[in-house]
Amino acid sequence: MEIPTTHQTVMPYLMLNGAQKFIDFTKKAFDAQLTASMHKLHEDGKTIRHSEVTIGGSTIMFSEATSDWKPQTANLFIYVANADETYKKAIDSGATTLMELSNQDYGRTCGITDPFGNVWWITSIIK
Repeated sequence: MEIPTTHQTVMPYLMLNGAQKFIDFTKKAFDAQLTASMHKLHEDGKTIRHSEVTIGGSTIMFSEATSDWKPQTANLFIYVANADETYKKAIDSGATTLMELSNQDYGRTCGITDPFGNVWWITSIIK
């Protein structure tokens, strides 16, 4: 089995209301990169049929929700270099606080809910 180079064995697939805005959010909050070759639109030329962003080498697939494919969100755990900075960028990009920043035995962490209903657990390693 040969997996495409931009893919991993397991990847989340989100059905979103506002898929284009999800791209903007992940770029601002998590420095995501859009995988241009995987960005496909419906026949209307506006609605995202399939798209992918990569964050730190991990891919998130997503599409605009439809009447056949209802919104499906996720809880996502993300390691970042600086949880405080990433938390601020996420909040500034429209996320809301689920859990305030704190030091835990596994790192500096917080929880946010993005504007699309996904929960992100943001963590950086404490050295």
